[in-house]
Amino acid sequence: MVTQRELAKLARVSAGTVSNVISGSTRVSEDARRKVLDAIRVLKYQPNLIARSLRTRRTHTLGIVVPDLTIPFFPKIVRGAEYAARERGYFLIVLDSQRSHDTEIDMIALLRQRVDGILLVTTGGYKWSAENAAAIASGPPVVCVDRLPEGLNTDSVCVDDSGAAKLGVQHLLSLGHRRIAIITGPLTLRNEQERLRGYRRALKDAGLRVHPSLIWSASFEMEDIQAVCQRGLLRQKYKPTALFATNGVTGLCALKSLYSLGFTTPDSIAFVTFDELIAEDFFQPRITSVVQPTYEIGHRAVEVLFDRIVHRGATSVSKVRLPATLVVRDSSRTHKRASIVK
Repeated sequence: MVTQRELAKLARVSAGTVSNVISGSTRVSEDARRKVLDAIRVLKYQPNLIARSLRTRRTHTLGIVVPDLTIPFFPKIVRGAEYAARERGYFLIVLDSQRSHDTEIDMIALLRQRVDGILLVTTGGYKWSAENAAAIASGPPVVCVDRLPEGLNTDSVCVDDSGAAKLGVQHLLSLGHRRIAIITGPLTLRNEQERLRGYRRALKDAGLRVHPSLIWSASFEMEDIQAVCQRGLLRQKYKPTALFATNGVTGLCALKSLYSLGFTTPDSIAFVTFDELIAEDFFQPRITSVVQPTYEIGHRAVEVLFDRIVHRGATSVSKVRLPATLVVRDSSRTHKRASIVK
């Protein structure tokens, strides 16, 4: 059986450095960490997890709970988190709460007995009870990812939602659009609230009034999104020349709704969505998107989680906000209707 001393010899580092890398300590330089991980692969080192857990009181396992693994956004986060965990010699358990808060609570309770830390993408739409929040605080560290739940004060990692939405709307404004509609997911979610705030900020900065009739709020259900989109388009005296969707699920359903009404992008209406859509290359014209750094979000969340595991006594809450990127494609190019402003 390969020992940690043999790893240290091959990596040309101290035995203490090897131990720190395997334990997930953040007090190791990236160069030293890489040397140890390379040695682990070369020698095919297999730690005795049971013995190590008894000795260190750590399981060397992390958990992540997501609301819906069928939405492509979440597996990308999981991949980034899994890679970051594996870099530190940890395994990642992935659980799907199926958009149920009760299931989410049960899964967290299950993980608390088996992992050293938890990443949580909450189902959202509710305020955490004081009892459930206290249970979270008494267990292993939790880092909230993407969605920020009400009533739960934890470290968090997500995109700069307001800034990212503002980026997409500013793009439409730069093309001459002034009647820009927005279709959102449930506004009980704080990230959806922030994206709506970014929309408002972009219009305000451009000296434009925010028309309530151009703000369309929906759920994540396909039928509801399509109904909200069709109602907004058909009941407007002065129809919008552009539409901004605040997430990929809403964006995809809104596109289907536009097409079913005979609208085309960008000739009938310019279109920008938050998140990349599934099978982007199959859409004609190709869709302009505000792209989140999903892999980086997952990877960074694990880094924040490990820092919390090492420094459990720290009282300050870490709030990491990452920038998004605007990828301009055909669905938002300038067209003749952009000048219809009133």
